[in-house]
Amino acid sequence: MATDEPTIKIIGDQFCVSYTLHLNVKRKVESFSHAHYDMFDSNGDVLLQIDGGAGVWNSAKKIVIKDHAGSPVITLQKVNDASCGNQQTSSWKKKWQIYEGESVEQNHCVCSVQQSDALQIKNDLDVYLASNYKEDGPDFHVTASITSLSFKVWKGNLIIDEVKHNYTWGSCQGKESFKVKVYPEVDYAFILALVVIMHETENV
Repeated sequence: MATDEPTIKIIGDQFCVSYTLHLNVKRKVESFSHAHYDMFDSNGDVLLQIDGGAGVWNSAKKIVIKDHAGSPVITLQKVNDASCGNQQTSSWKKKWQIYEGESVEQNHCVCSVQQSDALQIKNDLDVYLASNYKEDGPDFHVTASITSLSFKVWKGNLIIDEVKHNYTWGSCQGKESFKVKVYPEVDYAFILALVVIMHETENV
């Protein structure tokens, strides 16, 4: 992605930088209803985190992403049939909504993320921004690997992010890791939200 491309700010300017980021995301299941995510920079410093609310048996499926200091950044919520902005989706597709802070009010909705096809083999996702609904299709598209949780994020014909899932024996023990390549001026908080949604959609 060229550096002269416009900033893709979904959550906030503070999550966009002018150079390519190479980040790591680690997920650890601590109980059936509790999982922990951390997003690290190349120096090993925590940028974003999730502590709880993302476990296998978490029926509420409300997940809060926080910054390194523990302040809420965005909330992810799995929904059956709802709208975000002008966008309506069918309840037979798995769907999530992303909200500002800890709110789940529709006026704080940032975007909706849903399966591209309920019967699909791969876990491809479509992203619709609440502030920029387009009738001709989603604002972003996520294309997944058939064999792993790796995926790419597209804006039109342009790749803006690549996530590689590192499968190890620890994966069998509830430990997952991802290498994340975030292109310049792309919101990495938004990308972490997609990592979580991809994982949770694949395993629920």
